[in-house]
Amino acid sequence: MSEQETARPPLPPFSREDAITKVRMAEDGWNGRNPEKIALAYTPDSRWRNRNEFPVGRAEIIAFLQRKWQKEHEYRLIKEVWAFTDNRIAVRFAYEWHDDNNQWYRSYGNENWQFSPEGLMAERHASINDLAITEAERKFRWPQGRRPDDHPGLTELGL
Repeated sequence: MSEQETARPPLPPFSREDAITKVRMAEDGWNGRNPEKIALAYTPDSRWRNRNEFPVGRAEIIAFLQRKWQKEHEYRLIKEVWAFTDNRIAVRFAYEWHDDNNQWYRSYGNENWQFSPEGLMAERHASINDLAITEAERKFRWPQGRRPDDHPGLTELGL
């Protein structure tokens, strides 16, 4: 197995604890906003559906994430396990960000993930809706980067 295909434990089949760990690892990665590092968690030929885009492979994933964070400023994300089985995990998530005009949004969605035997994500299907919010309505106010362990999750925030 090459460095680009290094196993990413936990590996399928997933237990509940494994699924929770895998989801938090993905959340932490995306909150770090490093497209090249994030892409290594996906298979070299990973297939995505994200809104109306369909990236395939790590190079397209990197380009997608670079475009995303050029538009979505001060991005902060929370993910939560919805369901899991064998090599699949369903996730619900919310993230907050603002655009170039300082309009804040909370984006809500669901993702379905399928993993390779090495624990790399081979498929990612995301459905996302954006809600304009005021700065005062924000709930994700930790410093940029990883969500602190004591920060409430989606359920605790009523989202």
